[in-house]
Parts: sequence; C-alpha cells; structure tokens
Amino acid sequence: MFRYLGVMPELATLLDQLIETTPPADDPTGRATFDALDTLRLIRNTVDHQIVTHTAQLDDLGVAQKAGSTTKKLLIESGHAPAAASRIIRGIDGLPALPALARHAADGRLSAETVDAIIRGMTHIEKRCSVTLSDEDKMAQEIELLGQALSGATPTQLLKHARAIGNTLIEATDAGLPAADDSSLNTVITHVTDDGRVDIRADLTQVVGEKFLAMIDERSCPRPEPDGADDRRTAEQRRADAFELILDQAARGATLDSVGSPRTQLILTIPATGDPAFLTWTGSVSQAVAKQVSCDGAVTEIILDGEGVPLQMGHTHRLFPSHLRKAVIVRDQCCIKCGAPPSHTQVHHIKHWADGGATDLDNGCMLCQRCHTQVHHHGWDVVMGFDRHPWLVPPASIDPRRRPLPAYNRRTMRLDDAA
Repeated sequence: MFRYLGVMPELATLLDQLIETTPPADDPTGRATFDALDTLRLIRNTVDHQIVTHTAQLDDLGVAQKAGSTTKKLLIESGHAPAAASRIIRGIDGLPALPALARHAADGRLSAETVDAIIRGMTHIEKRCSVTLSDEDKMAQEIELLGQALSGATPTQLLKHARAIGNTLIEATDAGLPAADDSSLNTVITHVTDDGRVDIRADLTQVVGEKFLAMIDERSCPRPEPDGADDRRTAEQRRADAFELILDQAARGATLDSVGSPRTQLILTIPATGDPAFLTWTGSVSQAVAKQVSCDGAVTEIILDGEGVPLQMGHTHRLFPSHLRKAVIVRDQCCIKCGAPPSHTQVHHIKHWADGGATDLDNGCMLCQRCHTQVHHHGWDVVMGFDRHPWLVPPASIDPRRRPLPAYNRRTMRLDDAA
C-alpha cells in the first residue's frame, strides 16, 4: 500500500486500487480484457485532463514563480517528460477559450494527444488568419475539429484539417503573406561539431519543404541486404544516405544544360468541391501558393471529383505508368491494407491482367509487398466500390461473413457512411 504525505485520501485510494489491478482471469475470448483496457483508456484520458486542471491551479498560485522557476520546469523536475510538460502548458493556455473541447477532455472521451492537436490547430488558425476572429467563428472551428476527432481522426489528421481551415480563411481576408509562404524567413544553419560532424537545421517555406520531403522519401526506401535480409539501416540512416545521394545527383545535374536538368516532381491535388488544394507531404496550401506552383513544369496537377477520385486515366500496358501511379497515390494515399507509405508500395491489378483486367484507375490499388502477397496467396480480396475506392474483403478464417473493410486511409468509415 502506498501513502504519500499531503495526497488527498481519494487519490491515494485510487492509486492503490490501480496498482493492485491485474488483467481479468479466465478470459478465453479476451472480451473482459478488452473492456478493462477500454476503461483504463478512459481513466488515462481523465487523469491527463486532471493533471492540466491541477497544474493550472498551481500556476495561478504562482508556486513556481515564487521559487524563481517556471511551471514547466517544475513539471519536469517532478517527473514529467519535457514533451508532456509542454503539452500540459499548452492545455493550460488553450482550454479556457475552448469550452466544448474542455468538456470532452474532462469526461475522458479524448486523449491528451488529441486535445493538444485541437489546441494547436486552433492556435494555427488564428495565426494563419492574422485578423481577430469572432467568437462565433472560433466556436464553429472548434466544433468542426472536435467532430473530426470524435469521428476517429488522428492528431496528425486534425492538424492537417486545421491548416486547411486556415488556408480557407486567409483567402477571405487581406492579411498579407502568411509565415508558411514567406521565403524571407527561410534559414539553413550549419554547425561543425567538436567530433567533426555537421549539424544541419533548416526552416523553410511549405513549398521548399515539400520538395525536400518528396526527394528524401523517393530515395530512402528500404533495400534488401546482399544476403537477402531486410534492410538493416534505421529510417534515420536511410534518410541520411538519401540526402547524400541528392547532393551527388545535384552535382551531376549542375553539369547539364539547365533546361534539361532534373527537377523535383511535386503533386498538387485540386478538389473540384472548392476545398483548398494540397501537396502530398505538407498538406493544404493557400490559393496563392497553388497558383505559384502550378506555373512550374515540375508540378503534376490532379483534379478530384466530389468523391475524392482523380479523373479517369486509361492505359493499355500491363505495368502502371508513372502518371497513373500518381493518380492511385492521390486516391489511396498508402497501402490500403496496412498503411505503408507510397514509396513502399506497388500498384496491384484488382482484376488480374491475365484475366483481362485493365490497367486503369478503377482496376488498381496500392499494396506493400507483404500485403500484396496476402491478397494473392492468403485469401484476401480487393473489390472496387461504387464510390470508386478499393475495399478489402478478409478471408473467411478472419471474418466468416467476409464483410468488406474500407481502405486504410478511409478506415474510420462504415458501410452505411458510403451508402
């Protein structure tokens, strides 16, 4: 039994109960264990919110300031990780202005990471717009992000959605050039360390960052070792090797005629619904940036219909050509089964080529090598839905009813959502 001096009795009792909690016994189906795990998730979310509210009171009392410190430093000294301490401080600053979010955070429905993403998203919207938003506008944006979160959006997806909202708002105001598009703020800092290594840090516009991320991803795919084993390099090591390759290729390209020199290829996706255009890696862009990059011959524009599907692109060859693969990437975004990034995938013929399947958008989907094997050899099927998106059909050994599952990037959908 643990007892801490000064701790409220009810919290000490709760702590003791949690410490003594064990997974349910005699649970062959795992149902009781799953239910317990879900309850623990709610407890964890509620505790994270209580930490924010208690820290807010500590901050109001000026406890850290009286000791010549800060509340954030006090949190770190008491055992919170620096990243968690930063998140708590953002919650203290942001939650009072977001009452709907605070209510859902208090009852445990949202994780601390999700709450933090909405707070950061709302901060981004206000900074992006550069004008004072009305209380009604703020509430509408808060409710929109909250709805996304409750429907299953991840923190990363929430931040991307907030950037899209910000880009939509900036078009309606004359607020000047936003920071994401201001090239005068670009910096690259290099420092030679005592070990003789070079530390490189960059702060770039969205478009320059998009070019860098696209080039790095294309050149940092895992490669089998000579003995056939998986690539032993970490993702960080692969990106470092890719960076060196980019420098070597740039040096070779500089000796060529500038008109024919290789250029970074970007994909600019333009929804026909009027929503903001977006780039593959960095997300939503303002209308001004969309017009700017559209003038570049190294940009491929893809216009989506109302269902988010690119315009039809037919082809007569067996292998999917690069322009058609780009269209499949825009629609599927990743391996439709496991979510592996586009650089790790192949385009799979839903109806096999040998059976007369066409090489076009409605007969292709993205699968990584492992999932491609499972579809070909382990009972998984892929069908194209009436919404022109691929759906996965699991084998009977996994689901006797073989109910279709949406692709990974649409996994929060249900069948009745698509109907």
